[in-house]
Amino acid sequence: MYYGHYVNGIWGEDEETIVIKDKYTEKEFAKIGSASKKRVSEAVENAQFTFNTVGLSPVERYNILMRASELIKKRKKELVNVIVSEAGKVYNEASTEVDRTIQTFIASAEEAKRISGTEIPMSQPNSENKLAFTVRDPVGVIGAITPFNYPLNLTAHKIGPAIASGNTVVLKPASLTPISACKLVDIMTDSGLPAGFLNLVNGSGKETGEFLLEDTRIDMYTFTGSPEIGKHIKNKTGIKKVALELGNNSPNIIHKDATNLQQIVQSCVNKGFSNAGQSCIAVQKIYVHEEIYDEVVKRAKEITNKMVVGNPENEQTQVGPMITESEAKRAENWVLNAEQEGAKILSGGTRSKSVFTPTLLIDVKEEMKVACEEIFAPVISVISYNDIEKLFNTINGSNLALQAGLFTSNMQLALNAMQKLRFGGVIINDVSSFRADIMPYGGIKDSGLGKEGPHYAVQEMTNEKLIVINL
Repeated sequence: MYYGHYVNGIWGEDEETIVIKDKYTEKEFAKIGSASKKRVSEAVENAQFTFNTVGLSPVERYNILMRASELIKKRKKELVNVIVSEAGKVYNEASTEVDRTIQTFIASAEEAKRISGTEIPMSQPNSENKLAFTVRDPVGVIGAITPFNYPLNLTAHKIGPAIASGNTVVLKPASLTPISACKLVDIMTDSGLPAGFLNLVNGSGKETGEFLLEDTRIDMYTFTGSPEIGKHIKNKTGIKKVALELGNNSPNIIHKDATNLQQIVQSCVNKGFSNAGQSCIAVQKIYVHEEIYDEVVKRAKEITNKMVVGNPENEQTQVGPMITESEAKRAENWVLNAEQEGAKILSGGTRSKSVFTPTLLIDVKEEMKVACEEIFAPVISVISYNDIEKLFNTINGSNLALQAGLFTSNMQLALNAMQKLRFGGVIINDVSSFRADIMPYGGIKDSGLGKEGPHYAVQEMTNEKLIVINL
């Protein structure tokens, strides 16, 4: 299987190629091209030409996106198998990702017919004879850079709203998991999207990604990935519009009055280890009130030790490989460093190539790397606390602030957390990793700028224009 670049509705080959490996077997799965600067320039030029010369009505955009959702449904098995191979995601989670992608496209289609401005009350002196309102225009050419961890659905979160709002897109998928995005481009073409509205360039972030960032004809960048790369994009692109969905270290609080403790611990452990912990909102830290700490630790260890680890093609497998062996080694080193600094490995902590066993840590201190940075691996730290107000301050001290979770039966405490926790999202009585694809999703501080979710992404991908009419 080979995918090069896709420009003006035609797949072309590139001179250089990159091998895509099956993340569990480490055998060759596919090959992609590595787009040159000239090729990226051609893709942007074509996207700009298309934006300036070809238009799609809201109804046409709606129909294309709805047809895409139907084709994704028909091709689900193929897409699941691609995700399992190129991302190492376990079968059931890959299946869920495809289902979510269908919903992302449906939601994007619906937004295509809802784009609107607002009337402005002209109630100041000398303005009574004016009619004022806003309209929303597409920004133009969008450069979309997508991550490896949800290669299909997070690509849909870029493409769907961009097309819905009338933009054209130059897409650069993660070089570790590009085939899902390439399949999605084929689906969009088969759904009737005219040539030029969606171009794709494959290659590494350091080369192809940089070529994309250097092109001044791109009107907006949307990126999901690490804070370091997010800062680089912001610095490189100046005053252009950017939407950045970056990292997190996902604190979750279980207060002493929380009910259904077994269910809560089960949910925390499952969501900490799903996708091998490679999610911006995966449960990374569980803060537990000291009165129930021992019970929570005991239950968490029992659940962790029963996890089925190994081949992601097996439908019983719960934790598969990490994206690369080097990433698994990094996680292993972080855990060993924490152990040397006084933390205790309660479960897991071992590695076989790219498979890192689900790991529980206790006696973790805030300054340890496993706690204060984003580990992006199947590692959960369980930390005791006794003063929740102090805990709020501790959690707010992090430079990462995407989503946090709190379990409590005390409504006043829940409202207090809603007010005091400085995060993009605060999830009450569910884990930090809860996400419905229609909700506003994005962090503050080093966790990003802007919001995803089709309705909110459309707002990011359009410019609000003021219209004033003298009556």
